[in-house]
Amino acid sequence: MAESVPMRAVVQRVSSASVEVEGATVGAIDEPGLLVLVGVTHGDTAAEAAKLAAKLWGLRILHGEKSCSDVSAPLLVISQFTLYGDARKGRRPTWQAAAPGPVAEPLVEAVVTSLRELGARVETGVFGADMKVRLVNDGPITLILEI
Repeated sequence: MAESVPMRAVVQRVSSASVEVEGATVGAIDEPGLLVLVGVTHGDTAAEAAKLAAKLWGLRILHGEKSCSDVSAPLLVISQFTLYGDARKGRRPTWQAAAPGPVAEPLVEAVVTSLRELGARVETGVFGADMKVRLVNDGPITLILEI
């Protein structure tokens, strides 16, 4: 039986963050909040996306052990298939654990939709685009979540 691989997110507490595509800013937060890089693997579901959203919304890593839900802090959510890169063998990572675009895109969008349904202000990148991400990591605080 194959090992189950969870949905994955890298979460950073930021003072500000933005994402550009082809020189244009497509998403930005200019106040304290979270930058979230979301990776999707083959077996992930909408239920896991909702669970990840709830975890992000309630995660107490802002100043004073507050969560985004406590202080209405914004989130910048960006798809990141490279979170499933495997470089254990050789020098070139493989991406076999990353879900293909037609599977991953709706699940990343499900995370965003679930966050918004919880009341979050969410900015995003552009799925599959070459993105330039800028951030001011506050702390620094960086966590890896697996759902």
